[in-house]
Amino acid sequence: MAFPLPVWLAVQEELLGHGDSADCGAPCCFDDFDDEALFRMFHLTRPCIAFIADAIRIRMRTAGSEPSPLSVDAMVMLALNHYAHGVSSSEVLQRLGLSHTELAVVVISTVSEVIAGMTDQFISFPQTRDARADVALKAEKICGIPNVMGVLAPAHFKIRASAYRHEKSTFRSFVNCLGYSSVVSQIICDCDGNLLSVEHCCVGSTKEQEMWESSLKGREMENDLHGPYMVIGGKGYHLSKHVLTPVSKPKLDNEIRFNEAHTKMHNIMRTTLGSMKRRFRCLMQLGFAQETSLNKKSNIIKACCVLHNIAKKFSVPPPPIAGKLEPLHPGKHHSATSEVNPEALKARQKLIDLNFS
Repeated sequence: MAFPLPVWLAVQEELLGHGDSADCGAPCCFDDFDDEALFRMFHLTRPCIAFIADAIRIRMRTAGSEPSPLSVDAMVMLALNHYAHGVSSSEVLQRLGLSHTELAVVVISTVSEVIAGMTDQFISFPQTRDARADVALKAEKICGIPNVMGVLAPAHFKIRASAYRHEKSTFRSFVNCLGYSSVVSQIICDCDGNLLSVEHCCVGSTKEQEMWESSLKGREMENDLHGPYMVIGGKGYHLSKHVLTPVSKPKLDNEIRFNEAHTKMHNIMRTTLGSMKRRFRCLMQLGFAQETSLNKKSNIIKACCVLHNIAKKFSVPPPPIAGKLEPLHPGKHHSATSEVNPEALKARQKLIDLNFS
């Protein structure tokens, strides 16, 4: 769960107070941009960027990263610009005096790995019983379904994969149920669009249920480590004690009302992913990928997820919507009787009868 902003700032100040202050007070390369230009180039605000740069600086000091020909601020500038636009702007490259795109690629990869390593710091479930109850109560006010912690969904990100004859089988593994090549991560968000979990980076054909069963958060929830709470999942997931799926063929009025409430929550994930992809346009096309080497794509996805939560805490609006939001992937409905948990089915029906009759 994302911590309140004052807590983040207090932790940042404490860490900076014990770190090397050699570069403190040095001119920041972001100072050359006015606020409007900053948002245009990085889709973030000045206080938000300053926080991100300091967090990365602390992380790199702690990890003992090798010296770079660029300052930390310059490395952050290059990476944030790439995330925002999917390419490095010539204006940024010229400002930093970079003529070799190879160096830019290395820097972006390095910064992505550093930010991805901060996932546990900025993306997590509510840690206390009261915090979990507050999150669930807020969701219930929106949809009427009790004990909902968040929304679970596969997040697909387009990639390019070779379709040459000798690589056709690999290419097919990247093609998802909507017919384009992608990598997919498992994401959980709360009703405000804060990310609570991001796991995996798999080929696009990977099934949602397979990711859930093999994920850390899936095992934690199914083993009751987060209490009696549930996540809203689409039809690609099995109905279980902790994953609440829609009624496949609603006939009664209360079942229809339940499905409408379920859709209302599910659409929060669609809005959240749409906001992320507008702010970080690199997620619209991650470039070429190979099945055996997805770490760099995973780092970029996780880095953007971390930055999404930070931007939310600083109340930074995403760029305006251009065109329609991408649909969430429908998945394959699990209708076989052997896959239906009778106890979970009874529990869902009881929930529907109590709250939607």
